[in-house]
Amino acid sequence: MARVTPATTGGASVSLVTVLATGGTIATRTDERGVSTARDSGADLLSRLGPGALPEVRVRDVLRVGSYRMTLAQATEVARAVAGELADPDVDGVVVTHGTDTTEETAFLLDLFHADPRPVVLTGAQRPADAPDGDGPRNLADAVTVAAAPATRDLGVLVAFGGQLFPARGTRKSHTLAADTFAAPDAGPLGRVDGATVRVERRPVRRPPFDLAAFDPAGVRVDVVACHPDADATALHAFATAGARGLVLQATGSGNANPVICRAVAQLTAAGVVVVTSTRVAAGPVAALYGDGGGTDLLAAGALPAGLLRPSQARVLLAVLLGLHRDPDEVRAGWREAAG
Repeated sequence: MARVTPATTGGASVSLVTVLATGGTIATRTDERGVSTARDSGADLLSRLGPGALPEVRVRDVLRVGSYRMTLAQATEVARAVAGELADPDVDGVVVTHGTDTTEETAFLLDLFHADPRPVVLTGAQRPADAPDGDGPRNLADAVTVAAAPATRDLGVLVAFGGQLFPARGTRKSHTLAADTFAAPDAGPLGRVDGATVRVERRPVRRPPFDLAAFDPAGVRVDVVACHPDADATALHAFATAGARGLVLQATGSGNANPVICRAVAQLTAAGVVVVTSTRVAAGPVAALYGDGGGTDLLAAGALPAGLLRPSQARVLLAVLLGLHRDPDEVRAGWREAAG
């Protein structure tokens, strides 16, 4: 594990932050074909920060992948690495460098297990490491600053990106290429980072964490099924046949489908598959308002409303519950407690 010590400390005690590197665009470089792949180590990322008033940092490479390849098992490996670092009482906070494609999934999974007041901060980049206008160094410096800031204790897992600070729950990638890609449509950012100053403007509601030691991701399959005009039940039945124990509907509007989908949901929930209704709309809650295949009928068929969780994070929560409980009724009970 590499360690970087600030150039000057002024004799004062210096915070210690661990950076766990997992790859992503912040670590990518472009080859002769113009294709970018994750190559840089965590030490490489830190080497680009230059001198500055940052805490003492140690770095560990956990993975080196594009986050579009991140699996539930790999995200669990990251969660265990975070827990391992927080077992050291000298660590003031943890930073995870991660690809932006699935930051919202990994951040939320980490938050579901986070039982420590010290912050865990995910960051990354929209531009590769070898881009002349790369945004990775600033985002990483901000994340390290956030991880060491007393103001961020008891906030849970955070996303620091583009000078803004977001809670894990409810934060989503909102633009494919823009540097300021993350947004929390239902609540907005928690605060901002300006150099060495971290401003926290609101505090998220924290929920009791799950037991990471009890979680087993092996064999947990949860699929997302899009609802759209002309959608039928083919995908629902196919995923269930393939072994899905949980399904998330990416429904329309406030959480609507059609009568064919509703009948399939009733069959699947009766067979022990846990079905959750989310929505493809950016903001607002899932609400049972309509019949004739709408949200009211989905609720009657046994689907669980996702509240404000969008499909990406609803899938993570459902997978965690399925990895903790084998009884579908226990999963449903856990969902009602954790999703609100």
